[in-house]
Amino acid sequence: MSVAFYMDENVPRAVTNGLRLKGVDVLTAQEDNREGTPDPILLDRATELQRVMFTQDEDFLVIAQLRQEEGINFGGVIYIHNQRLFIGSCVEDLEIIAKVYEPEDLANQVLYLPL
Repeated sequence: MSVAFYMDENVPRAVTNGLRLKGVDVLTAQEDNREGTPDPILLDRATELQRVMFTQDEDFLVIAQLRQEEGINFGGVIYIHNQRLFIGSCVEDLEIIAKVYEPEDLANQVLYLPL
């Protein structure tokens, strides 16, 4: 089973579209009617849907660390800093992750892009 992504609401649409063109399973917070939802609830939702959260929001790093320390399971977070997000390379990295990793490889983990 390949990795499916849950895109935070601030992720550029071009990243989502690029991944879909490559056959990667992506759901955005907006498509899930979760725009404006607090970050911890978004991470819960991604986990519920068996998706890995992709974000540029540093708040998710804090949330993930707290959950790791408290032993609270989550589906995983992939983070990229705003100034390091180049659409083409971001899509390529996420495509590799989607096709090479298994969801359990990313469970309770934080992965930083670029690879």
